[in-house]
Amino acid sequence: MSQDLLHELLRRLHNRADKSDAAIRDLRNEMNSMRLVIHAHQSDVNNLYTMLHQLDARLERIENRLELRELSEAQARFEPHP
Repeated sequence: MSQDLLHELLRRLHNRADKSDAAIRDLRNEMNSMRLVIHAHQSDVNNLYTMLHQLDARLERIENRLELRELSEAQARFEPHP
């Protein structure tokens, strides 16, 4: 094998290694971007759960008030009226 052929093979191998390094770097950057997107989605989901919990608590308070009012109206029917 001649020196020139060996040199050419090593140069090509080096170029392929450089391309592989660049591809790996791109994949890492893309994966980091995906992590950020997933984190943002998780924050959105957590915010939705918080809002749902607040609405559930509000609905429970409204239901309690309605039950108290219904109870009061029912008791008023049995109380003497002047």
